[in-house]
Amino acid sequence: MITRAEFAHRRRALMDIMGNNSIAILPSAKENVRSRDTHFRFRQDSDFHYLTGFPEPEAVLVLLPGREHGEYVMFCREKDPHMETWHGRREGQEGAKKHFGCNDAFPIDDIDEILPGLMEGRERIYYEFGNHPEFDSDIMTWVNILRAQVKKGAHPPGELIDLSHLLHDMRLIKSKAEIRVMHKAADISSEAHIAAMKLCQPGINELRIESEIKYQFANQGARHEAYSSIVAGGSNACILHYVENDALLNDGDLLMIDAGAELEGYAADISRTFPVNGQFSEVQRTVYDCVLKANIEAIKVVKPGNAWSAPHDVAVRILTQGLIDLKILKGELETLVETEAYKPFYMHKTGHWLGLDVHDVGDYIEGNEPKRLSEGMVLTVEPGLYFPPKTKGLDKKWWGIGVRIEDDVVVTAKGHKVISNKVTKDPEEIESLMRH
Repeated sequence: MITRAEFAHRRRALMDIMGNNSIAILPSAKENVRSRDTHFRFRQDSDFHYLTGFPEPEAVLVLLPGREHGEYVMFCREKDPHMETWHGRREGQEGAKKHFGCNDAFPIDDIDEILPGLMEGRERIYYEFGNHPEFDSDIMTWVNILRAQVKKGAHPPGELIDLSHLLHDMRLIKSKAEIRVMHKAADISSEAHIAAMKLCQPGINELRIESEIKYQFANQGARHEAYSSIVAGGSNACILHYVENDALLNDGDLLMIDAGAELEGYAADISRTFPVNGQFSEVQRTVYDCVLKANIEAIKVVKPGNAWSAPHDVAVRILTQGLIDLKILKGELETLVETEAYKPFYMHKTGHWLGLDVHDVGDYIEGNEPKRLSEGMVLTVEPGLYFPPKTKGLDKKWWGIGVRIEDDVVVTAKGHKVISNKVTKDPEEIESLMRH
């Protein structure tokens, strides 16, 4: 669990970077219409959650380093018994202060009157332009109100600085508490993958597997998926973001599942591939073993000081050599890697940052070089091979095989820790698990 003290530490760290005479302004996520007068279940903006833990829409966070009357200000909805009867409880201003540590809290309807006064005299505004177009306009309206009052002695901010760069650098390095939550999310997700393996058999629908995964998430305290689960039988696994999940599972096919739970806002992201009937065929096993080797060897180079792209470079070489061994590619390894001859069969990167977002924030390039890994970073390692049906020049025995093996990996002081290893990826262990 992320404590109030940790949220406060994050805000303090950000304000220390911002410096005095600055102001940071960050709006919450909005409720999104699902159809007519119904909404999707609300999910807080990740940056807003990172700094506050506040779970409601129609809120604005304001940070004011050095402000005498309190540096942490929140605008949020007022308590309203009538609306709360229909739509659920609200914290209100007192709840924002009592439960979330705000120094001051004001009704969101009063923001036009109060926020310009908080901006006045501050030299710099830190704000994420482009994410909330309507609020972008509000920011400029408030700045222009102050500019119009310069002759009366007002001091409008002179700089507008992108908040996301500072904030996303902070989010890239996870605390011990964050890693504990992410490890728990990965454990829950692993249990769901195990349940899917045990349930799977020819003739059932992908949707039945998906429903089991969702049940396992919720039953273990993770009510939501971190992303739409991929349950892809046979050639559906060759569609990287397949989410229809409505086809029958056929005897002799593989099933690729890419699914992760969200816990306290943090994502897990795990992929496993296994035979629908519980037994890899010889052809399937050769592909699987190649991808598994790439996964294992790529994880080995996750350690401080290495480039974030190092796992991808390792995986590409192993997968390309595998394609040569399978007689799918012909030529010298170095040439095939350099010309990216593997790309028709492996077209994505080997990983991405993981955190409050499944494709989490943080730069991948520093200067002109790949970013170096540091303790506290969390990333996925997910090599794969995909052979869509009717691929020109490809032997038919490979058609319809898609394999991805994905793990969640924490960079530690001396190396790494795999937090998704509660679900096996060993092919013989998978077969044994599916027999029982």
